[in-house]
Amino acid sequence: MKRYFIAMVLGITSVLVFAQTRTVQVLEDGWKFQKGNPDQAYQIQFNDSKWENVTVPHDWAIYGSFNKNIDKQTVAITQNNETTATEKTGRTGALPFIGTAWYRNTFTVPSFEPGKTVILLFEGVMSEPQVYLNGKKIGEWKYGYSYFYFDISNDLKVGENTLAVQASNPEFSSRWYPGAGIYRNVSVIVKNKESIDQWGTFITTPYVSEASARVNIKTQVSGEQVTLKTSIYDANAKLVGQLHSETQFGKAFEQNIKVDAPKLWSPETPYLYTAISQVFVNDVLKDEVETRFGIRDISYTAKDGFKLNGKVTKFKGVCLHHDLGPIGTAVNTAALRRQLRILKDMGVNAIRSSHNMPSLEQLELCDEMGFLFLAESFDEWKKPKVKNGYNRFFDEYAEKDIINLVHATRNHPSIVMWSSGNEVPDQWGAEGVKRAKWLQEIFHREDPTRPVTVGMDQVKAVMESGFGALLDVPGLNYRVHLYEEAYEKFPQGFILGSETASTVSSRGIYKFPVVQEKEKQYPDLQSSSYDLEACSWSNVPDEDFVLQDDKPWVIGEFVWTGFDYLGEPTPYDNYWPSRSSYFGISDLAGLPKDRYYLYRSRWNTESETLHVLPHWNWEGREGEVTPVFVYTNYNSAELFVNGKSMGVQKKNTSSPQHRYRLMWMDVKYEPGTLKVVAFNDDGSVAAEKEVHTAGTPYKLVLTSDRKTLHADGKDLAYVEVSVVDKNGIPCPTATHQLQFKVKGSGVYRAACNGDATSLEQFHLPTMKLFSGKLVVLVQSKKEAGNITLDVKGKGLKSASITLQSK
Repeated sequence: MKRYFIAMVLGITSVLVFAQTRTVQVLEDGWKFQKGNPDQAYQIQFNDSKWENVTVPHDWAIYGSFNKNIDKQTVAITQNNETTATEKTGRTGALPFIGTAWYRNTFTVPSFEPGKTVILLFEGVMSEPQVYLNGKKIGEWKYGYSYFYFDISNDLKVGENTLAVQASNPEFSSRWYPGAGIYRNVSVIVKNKESIDQWGTFITTPYVSEASARVNIKTQVSGEQVTLKTSIYDANAKLVGQLHSETQFGKAFEQNIKVDAPKLWSPETPYLYTAISQVFVNDVLKDEVETRFGIRDISYTAKDGFKLNGKVTKFKGVCLHHDLGPIGTAVNTAALRRQLRILKDMGVNAIRSSHNMPSLEQLELCDEMGFLFLAESFDEWKKPKVKNGYNRFFDEYAEKDIINLVHATRNHPSIVMWSSGNEVPDQWGAEGVKRAKWLQEIFHREDPTRPVTVGMDQVKAVMESGFGALLDVPGLNYRVHLYEEAYEKFPQGFILGSETASTVSSRGIYKFPVVQEKEKQYPDLQSSSYDLEACSWSNVPDEDFVLQDDKPWVIGEFVWTGFDYLGEPTPYDNYWPSRSSYFGISDLAGLPKDRYYLYRSRWNTESETLHVLPHWNWEGREGEVTPVFVYTNYNSAELFVNGKSMGVQKKNTSSPQHRYRLMWMDVKYEPGTLKVVAFNDDGSVAAEKEVHTAGTPYKLVLTSDRKTLHADGKDLAYVEVSVVDKNGIPCPTATHQLQFKVKGSGVYRAACNGDATSLEQFHLPTMKLFSGKLVVLVQSKKEAGNITLDVKGKGLKSASITLQSK
């Protein structure tokens, strides 16, 4: 396979050249940034010398500081069944995303010459961007999550060009932390007039068998007297199919290429092929585009539910917001990859981008790592949830935004379903039914191969109105008590748990007595990690497990959420200083909560799970009842406290909790050792686990998720910092203030401890431990070499770790 990847360093850009026919210039460096709305900032001659130097992707608000008065909302959240308006102080993360800011970049395009076609591509700007090139407004967009582009062929100059972008976020425009600024990539694409249109390739696999697959490729090509040659290569760069076509209908070529003995894409075997599309005029190569794709077959039927490659598959999914915790919304591949690795170990096979269009980087990783994907579009339609939300733009932009979503992402094999909305107030009334039908038809027109769902929380209303019946896939958000009725009334023959659970917990925090409750609040603004607390409208995981296991017509679930996220600090959204969520299976730092192991014990069928909670440091609770839970894939286990048996527990059907957890409810605390012995079904010992009471915190311990980074100025290592006593036993209640210093070929990027009430700024090199742990993010420079992180805290033995950057 002949490839022409030429890396070029041009000061402000990185350039990827395809066969000398097109260049893709990513504008990462050289940006100037200023919060505010200075007059004439779009003009070429404007003096930006005192502006801040930043790189893009960039989130201007993540640096804080936290402030309870930012976007303070007095509102009744109808999705949460609230009827009385109350003050919400952390609903959007209490970070300064509101306001207007400008970005400017002066760049050159060496490959540009008059007569070329030039596209300026934005993958996401939060929000309402106004775009200027060389002092002239070339366009605008409204939706902060949408990809969009402009043809700047007549506006780009040979030599130096000035790009200016204004972004504006009004108050009351979001229900969570949206971030702020140019938070995804910006690219300049230069190509010949005879070329493949932007997002102009559409690859499907309408016939798949063990013997062969038909790869259908529809390609939109501009220019006259053009021909199209498409070559398909396997993962080893071996040519497996090729076709050269001369017949064009309007701008469209349609090709069918046979691939023998195809290797099918699935979460277990995420095999990817590559199609190289080449445009010729009189045998002269004019354009070349590379498209990765997977060969796979999907179907949704009343008989079998969802089938992937002929195999019934249940969605073991999580919902993810787009922020990346301590680095905010600025997209970063290393951060996304770490999230997906954590989820993969948990046994997750599916992601829902909630409630917005996903980043292209996230989709590429899901293709590579093997995750099914539910790509969502909107949180609002015409009826508002928040005053200045998407409702303002729905009529003008909804169709354009869906088209861009589908065209930009439809070749990703991971995407197996679209979602046109989440808990939209339009679920009520005839107009909402018409809107649901209209949006679904746009998806069908642009992509006939995938079904459409909506996350519906007003289940009674959509059963009566016909809203739920018209959808390809009826998605229920919570409302587990209505699943049976919805199944009977909806015609599709299956139900998707499009959003489930919303259990709340704080990592390493346990409350007594241990009882199942809703809307439980505590003076410290934390939630118990016994995983028995939920909201008035939600439930604990076990209730969803019963439906998933016992009802074959339930085709899977997407748990809210895989990770904590900034904003929506339910059940403390009217209590300061709570400023981020408690819903996550892992916390904001990516550290697993106990609940992670409950899901892992069900979903990860390849690995052993044996997890014991709570920790065993309870000074002052001696002799008091301190229940012990075990999350495990084994069906029975025996618990010992300091060598004394507390008895054998077996999973049973007496309650949802007893079916999926082993629970010793009458254990009385005494310091020492908890020991759990798990048994195989034949009664033999399968595994053992111990938890010890820790002594006085003694030293810091550092472990990194990676030892080697790319010297590209943006790669990240996540270093977990914990505290142990003199015997190496973890200290689960340590709260020491720590300081961080990075030397060598890297920089300190951020830290996070997972505490939803912490007001410490992520980018400052100091932070308190929370439940004995935190995470430090180390970022590479563009120079190779060693990177050393030093961590110290008063009264603790310091620690260092050295990484390599290549």
